Amino acid sequence: MAPPAKPDFLTRSKEHQLALGAVGAAEIMAAGRKWDLGAVLSGGGSLIFPHATLTVCGHQIAAVVHACLDSGADTVLALGVLHALTPELQDARKRIAEGGNPGSEPSWGIQGPGAASGQEDWLDEFSLSHFQFLWDYEIRRRGIRQPPRLILRYPNLAAGHPELLPGFDEVDEIARSAVVVATMDPVHHGIGYGDPPETALAPESGGIKLAHQHISKGMALICDGSYEAYVDHCTSCRSDGRDVGQLLAKLRHPSHFRILDLIADDMTGPYNSPPPTWVAGALIALSKT
Repeated sequence: MAPPAKPDFLTRSKEHQLALGAVGAAEIMAAGRKWDLGAVLSGGGSLIFPHATLTVCGHQIAAVVHACLDSGADTVLALGVLHALTPELQDARKRIAEGGNPGSEPSWGIQGPGAASGQEDWLDEFSLSHFQFLWDYEIRRRGIRQPPRLILRYPNLAAGHPELLPGFDEVDEIARSAVVVATMDPVHHGIGYGDPPETALAPESGGIKLAHQHISKGMALICDGSYEAYVDHCTSCRSDGRDVGQLLAKLRHPSHFRILDLIADDMTGPYNSPPPTWVAGALIALSKT
């Protein structure tokens, strides 16, 4: 069973943010104080957060926003997923998966506002929308007059060699004096994503345990620098972090990881599919020691 077409997650994200309002945002930011992660970033580590439903995984995103602002950094580099939301991006990803040359694809490279490439596929992207929403809220709440510079970048088609991506030198230079965070939803599971009903697991019936295993394997691969194996792993568990994970690892060279929090977000509604259909949202810390 092929997964249905992606819903308009950018519109959905904006609607959720509007419905949440200031009171809801304050509650989410307070929940994010469960962790104190500023030292992870100031010590040269990095953090990974999800981009699923704000009311489900917002506390994980909030923890990363707090960490960025608490780290004392002047610049924050946030790496976002560039989802294949158009036929052109879908076809390019398919060609690369079949062994094609990334350099022949117009979307190959690192995109984002102000990036030298000038590519605009990222304009309809939603993966950093919740992070930006909570970032802006927390800056207002704290009364920060000169907030850290926030730079958004979206790698695409790294294909096992993130250092070859057009725009890598720019991002590498930024990362030398910035803290680095990234978003990914590392496991998509269930009937709506193509798993047959007889093997699809509900989160409470072994699904979360399976997700933890998948995420642990993926993080171990990028800590090992095994980027091509990591791409294959992302395909097998339907992680959207294939490009983000490679670039993050190349910029920060982590050797250790910790899964700090793991939840399941029900996607039966957005995909109009029967349960179980869900995505894993994880808060992950990576470090060199």
